[in-house]
Amino acid sequence: MPSLEQIHLYRNVQDAAKSAMARLPSLLSIDDSERSIAQKAHDLLCQSGYPDTWYYDCPALVLAGSRSCLSISGKQYQASDEKIGGKNLISIDLSPEKKGVWGDYSRTFAFEFGSFVEYPKTLEYRNGLRFLVQLHEEMMRWLRPEVSFHQLFQWTNVRIRESGFVNLDFRSNVGHSLESQRELRQFIQSNNHLPLSAVDFFSFEPFVRLKGGQWGFKHEDIFYFDQAGQLAIL
Repeated sequence: MPSLEQIHLYRNVQDAAKSAMARLPSLLSIDDSERSIAQKAHDLLCQSGYPDTWYYDCPALVLAGSRSCLSISGKQYQASDEKIGGKNLISIDLSPEKKGVWGDYSRTFAFEFGSFVEYPKTLEYRNGLRFLVQLHEEMMRWLRPEVSFHQLFQWTNVRIRESGFVNLDFRSNVGHSLESQRELRQFIQSNNHLPLSAVDFFSFEPFVRLKGGQWGFKHEDIFYFDQAGQLAIL
């Protein structure tokens, strides 16, 4: 379990990611692309004092349009110049870092009628966004320190299938621990039987598509267990 000082340090970085994400949708236009959105996101992080990233050279991984279901590592990611146009679904994954402390935060935004909409009219947009919010809420109600990465992986993928969605992640995992080095990450995947309490912080980030649908959805937060063993969110 992390110390109060660790929680403070990680919350500062995560808050910078949340602030950038909250400001970003209002800055988008029909002429934006993955590349320009990623640049705008990085500019916002820089304004908050977080120019660096732990995720290779990819402070903002943006997926939109025909690539919304693309699952790719930041190591290989190249932003597209395809304009988002008047209607689109845009997923943005931010990974700021400062002095070995990571942030990790992703959200998916609906773009309709030429601008960001909080409550989209497109049914597939609404269903995907609502499902991931509900999945996070369900997870928080039952997760305990003794649960393993494997068990959380199993539970999440059952819920994804039962709800009519498909896991899009290229590793099939649904999150990872936050570490000082990328190579040390513990992934929420089938063959990892470590308890979640073995790490200080972990992300939960299912990446899904409705069966038969064309749009990919992301929703990520960072979690930890407090001194009482209760799950908390940064």
